[in-house]
Amino acid sequence: MTLALNLLVLIASVVGSAMAFPQAQRLVRTRDVEGISASWIGVSLALNAWWFTYGIGAEVWAVVPVSVVSFAIYATIAVVYVHTTGRIGLSSIALGFLALGFIPLPFAVIGGWELLGIAIGLCYGLQLLPAVIGVHRTRELSGVSAATWFLAAVESIIWFVYGLAARDSALTLAGVVGVAMSALILVRLAVTGHQPMGAFTTARRVAPAR
Repeated sequence: MTLALNLLVLIASVVGSAMAFPQAQRLVRTRDVEGISASWIGVSLALNAWWFTYGIGAEVWAVVPVSVVSFAIYATIAVVYVHTTGRIGLSSIALGFLALGFIPLPFAVIGGWELLGIAIGLCYGLQLLPAVIGVHRTRELSGVSAATWFLAAVESIIWFVYGLAARDSALTLAGVVGVAMSALILVRLAVTGHQPMGAFTTARRVAPAR
């Protein structure tokens, strides 16, 4: 059982670390921000910082590497987004970071690491909610990377299974919410004709020759 759990952690860490990379790569390459929520970027930065804090404090070492790598990738997305959109983008990212990103704080003060973990797991929905709202507010979604949301769904399933096996409520809740939110985004991409099923083949086709 321990070997199986360790394998799940390894797979989840690899997938989780790679989740935001397709979106970062697409944004760096195209500077196309259509359909990308600035609030989602800000909340993602804050909650990955919380996952890191929870992992260290509660000694749930499985979430530490993925939170560090993910924070770095979202920081890259934030820099490129602000460089493309200017002060408006910066304000929206800051609003997401401050308004939603610090919701877990009172739970940490009141209930310690266990309650903080549950709060972060529930807040994973808040992390993805701006992205879901963003794609449903417009049909112009050329800037959204479907590959990122496929990876988000896969990562969420793995953490859900791990959370159940390890009896970790935070990771179990995060898994359920992550699958639901990722599915909403992928369905929206399909409905608007952006062909999410071709995400990986498209990425290979447009990659510049070396």
